[in-house]
Amino acid sequence: MPADLDPRLTGLAAALGIGLLIGIERERRKGEGPTRSAAGLRTFALVSLLGALAMLLGGGITLAVLAASVGLLAVVSYRRSRDDDPGLTTEIALILTFALGALAMQDAPLATGVGVVVAIALAARSALHRFVVRALSEQEVHDGLLLAAAALVILPLVPDRAIDPLGAVNPRTLWRLAVLMMTINACGHIALRLVGPARGLSFAGFASGFVSSTATIAAMGAHARRQPALRAAAVSGAVLSSLATVLYLALLLTAASPAVLRALTPSLLAAGLTAAAYGVLCALRGTRAHDGEPPPPGRPFNPRLALLFAATMGGLMLVTAWLTDRYGAGGAGLAAALAGFADAHSAAAAVAALQAGGRITPEQTVLPILAGFSTNALSKLVVAFTAGDRAFAAQVVPGVLLSVGAAWLALLL
Repeated sequence: MPADLDPRLTGLAAALGIGLLIGIERERRKGEGPTRSAAGLRTFALVSLLGALAMLLGGGITLAVLAASVGLLAVVSYRRSRDDDPGLTTEIALILTFALGALAMQDAPLATGVGVVVAIALAARSALHRFVVRALSEQEVHDGLLLAAAALVILPLVPDRAIDPLGAVNPRTLWRLAVLMMTINACGHIALRLVGPARGLSFAGFASGFVSSTATIAAMGAHARRQPALRAAAVSGAVLSSLATVLYLALLLTAASPAVLRALTPSLLAAGLTAAAYGVLCALRGTRAHDGEPPPPGRPFNPRLALLFAATMGGLMLVTAWLTDRYGAGGAGLAAALAGFADAHSAAAAVAALQAGGRITPEQTVLPILAGFSTNALSKLVVAFTAGDRAFAAQVVPGVLLSVGAAWLALLL
């Protein structure tokens, strides 16, 4: 935006754009003849400009009076059309457009962003109605509400401090892991519904691995336990999450220390290619087994398994803290290995920070980082056995071990 452009003109232009955008959508649904809706393109554009002018004239009482006037007109419009259309969408959209016009005079980017979202929500009425009424089952709605309560109500109330003498177990951290697992499970369920059983879990596993590969393996294990027919696809998603771990590690080292990344490139490349090959093979096997099948019914997630996963991670954190307290972190290798039980990325970041500070050479970082990568793999194996069934763990274990083994083999060669 040019420096000499009057901010008031920017706000008015944004308000007009918001009114036209929402008005275009409403005009398409306005209908024709005596039963048509009262508000269309021109009405919404004028109401948005009215909100902007109310703010320009000082806001306060002027804004309140004009807002009440728009609300009164919306009530009149509803009383006129309620027999043919009992919905309140157009009337609420009219009042919201007035408010967005007023907001545009204070924060034009925010107002236009919200306006676009409103227009999209209005335009997607039919699709959203079909999705909620026909596509979603009662169980899926119930589990969605449960996930929302766990993330938005319970999580902020959980204590954010260590509760054990070693200072290792933080209830909020563990609950966040449980919520993360439920979210990953729900994403996998959505992927199943959108692209089918085989491809859905593979894609969801890879994408979720950037958040937490360990939680993803737990979520995939839950899918395999609940729906054994999808075991191959779940294994693919679990192993491909390890590929995401490698890619995330490479991105992290790129930012923290390019020199360390160069030293670790052969090992990371070998680990990533091995995990990708194993995961793709499992995905192809799952695709052949379920090609053309509709997504099976089922819950998006199992809360009990999410709690079991959080308890398992808490136990690993406690054991790691006890070992550190008893034997100390005798060098970067031991510290990284112990930290790797909980998170391979934090261990690598800590070692890369030592190199960036000049305390160790890039070559000296390779063993500690691979140690953390390996102990993190052990955590994944424990979770694979606790969250999934034996058949799931038996197929995930080779994929994880081959990836770690390839990393060490590349180092030795």
